[in-house]
Amino acid sequence: MINTVLDQASGLRKMNQNNNSGVKVIAVTGGKGGVGKTNVSLNTAIALGQQGNRVLVLDADLGLANCDVMLGLRVERNLSHVLSGECELDEILVEGPAGIKIVPATSGSQSMVELSPSEHAGLIRAFSELNTEFDILIVDTAAGISDMVLSFSRAAQDVVVVVCDEPTSITDAYALIKVLSREHGVYKFKIVANMVRSMREGQELFAKLSKVTDRFLDVSMELVATIPYDENMRKSTRRQKVIVELFPSSPAAVAFKTLATKAVKWPIPNQPSGHLEFFIEKLVNG
Repeated sequence: MINTVLDQASGLRKMNQNNNSGVKVIAVTGGKGGVGKTNVSLNTAIALGQQGNRVLVLDADLGLANCDVMLGLRVERNLSHVLSGECELDEILVEGPAGIKIVPATSGSQSMVELSPSEHAGLIRAFSELNTEFDILIVDTAAGISDMVLSFSRAAQDVVVVVCDEPTSITDAYALIKVLSREHGVYKFKIVANMVRSMREGQELFAKLSKVTDRFLDVSMELVATIPYDENMRKSTRRQKVIVELFPSSPAAVAFKTLATKAVKWPIPNQPSGHLEFFIEKLVNG
């Protein structure tokens, strides 16, 4: 199994040799559900696409996938069909607004939550055979601190933690950061304060989180965006659209576009950790 995994991962290296700049891998996560994590993932991805970047979104909420639903996209096959060998990864990609591509997971399938070693190897094989090049991979994880959430976050180059103005959001975000730093060697986190009433409220949220992390953890955090509460977000969701597409001049849309502009400038390390093939290897092998 180990040799098979390594052989398949080598295919990803060959793929990435044609893309000298590497693929920027960003995991978007949050300690609890309801913080708007998937909205952050999709709006940022589409804003990046509007700016001319080639973006792939991996719906990594493997048990309760909903990226395709939020965009009103029709999905006939998903990641479970790739892992079972029924089709290749590039056959299940669906195109969203601004030309972004989405890897749809399956919703409500317990078998997708706990992947076997052979399915892990299948995930590597699937990405090794992906013949489309991308600049940025955004991984929309599940909420919480499940093994899969930790695996995706550990493997990514940048970890974006979404918080909102709820006490449980801060405590759960702290729990996630604590586990990732103490048990998985992740020490840098980018924070998005979502659905805030003002810039000041976003900064206060960040200050609350920083107060406990500075006291108990050896981590570095950066507030990269404050996304304002926006009634147009609810309207967009009801119409299965994203706010950057439907209301591009609204306050939240402008904030997402600013976040996208920043994300492009986040450096890709010279070491393999900034590359897509290393992300998949690290995801599978830990």
